[in-house]
Amino acid sequence: MSTRPRPPSPLMQLSLRWLPFADAASADLPLGRLLRLALFQVSVGMAAVLLNGTLNRVMIVELSVPAWIVALLIAVPLLVAPFRALIGHKSDTHRSVLGWRRVPYIWMGTMLQFGGLAIMPFALLLLEEPAKQTVGIVAAMAAFLMTGAGFHITQTAGLALASDLAPEDKRPRAVALLYVMLLVGMMFSAFVIGGLLIDFSPTRLVQVIQGAAVLTMALNIAALWKQEARNKAATAPDRETPDFGDLWRAFVRDGRNARLLTAIGIGAAGFAMQDALLEPYGGEILGLSVGATTGLTGAWALGALVGFLISGRSLARGGDPLRIAGSGLVLGINAFLLVLFAAPFGSSAMLFAGSITIGLGLGLFSVGTLIEAMNLAKSETSGLALGAWGAVQATCAGAGIALGGAIRDGTAAIAMSGDLSSAIATRATGYSVVYIFEILLLLAALAAIGPLVGRHRTTTTDTGDSADQPFGLREFPT
Repeated sequence: MSTRPRPPSPLMQLSLRWLPFADAASADLPLGRLLRLALFQVSVGMAAVLLNGTLNRVMIVELSVPAWIVALLIAVPLLVAPFRALIGHKSDTHRSVLGWRRVPYIWMGTMLQFGGLAIMPFALLLLEEPAKQTVGIVAAMAAFLMTGAGFHITQTAGLALASDLAPEDKRPRAVALLYVMLLVGMMFSAFVIGGLLIDFSPTRLVQVIQGAAVLTMALNIAALWKQEARNKAATAPDRETPDFGDLWRAFVRDGRNARLLTAIGIGAAGFAMQDALLEPYGGEILGLSVGATTGLTGAWALGALVGFLISGRSLARGGDPLRIAGSGLVLGINAFLLVLFAAPFGSSAMLFAGSITIGLGLGLFSVGTLIEAMNLAKSETSGLALGAWGAVQATCAGAGIALGGAIRDGTAAIAMSGDLSSAIATRATGYSVVYIFEILLLLAALAAIGPLVGRHRTTTTDTGDSADQPFGLREFPT
């Protein structure tokens, strides 16, 4: 008597319908092992929340550090991000008698994360003393740079390790699952750190940051344990390796990439200018607590996760990546309008809604432009295409963060000096000008990306219907 296979349960059908990475596990990489590997993404998300969320509000509001210094500190780790393609290339071609390619880079990144977080609270406390502020700025820059470099190296090598371990047909979905774990880690870290800092004190701040340093070590060691098999042939010192410079020059000679990279850069700067200001805006203008403003980062991460899921569903149906990216820009414009009007209405609900929508728009924009970069790349330059995407995005995001802090401080100084009319000379004026700039940049990004939509699209006649192709974000940079 033949037995008919059981149909998938409603829960399984829902997960397969909405989560394109739900079947990322395989016989070679079971779900438990894959989720354990994803723990390094949780540590990266925790560091991102501290650097981009909690600490900038604490420094500006509680420690009275000028916003331009805070913005500069937050932008420092992004200086490492443009080198992610080179870091990945180096881990691909690493020479070692031990037979490991990824482990040395993940471990080096973990140690940098731990070291940066360990010294960071003491550097921040020095900023509170006017006589020691110069030393505090130097120490804080070193701490932020170490932490940022650490999680960029860890994440780049970790995603490469996931690509090595997963079978080729499961690889995009496995890496996509790791990216979702990054967002989940950011959400949980934001809420936990916010809860711990409700009753803020310098001692509590030291405890929270150093606790994050210890947890980083524990998570990354657990993620790395017995994951990469030793292969001395793959790391033999005498083997031939491709030259990074030759591959890069071949990629940049393709002139069509210029407009796409321009749109990516403008859009990334437009979304990032508020990174150092959103939580201080909630604390200074709307009077929210440290815990409440940290929740804004969690709301942003939730919006980004929803944007990722919507993008995956749209792409699985054959959607145009650039239309998805354009939708993200439109949502971003509306999000900054919500944030802009939260101050005159005195509405924290509008601020939280704007934060969620910023994440949603950024998720759609990032996924759409990344998939377009993947479509443009040849098979031998796909890594460089993703590296160029990450380099442009990170560089412009860092410039946007620094510019946002400078604009906020400069406008606030002019407003408080009496040179502006009393109608607009308020504490929110500096923040409002930044949000208006961001809206204008997103409009410019729409203008740059518009002519690319529907032109020179890669057809799917050779590879089948795009709806049948697996979706995932391979080596997704943050």
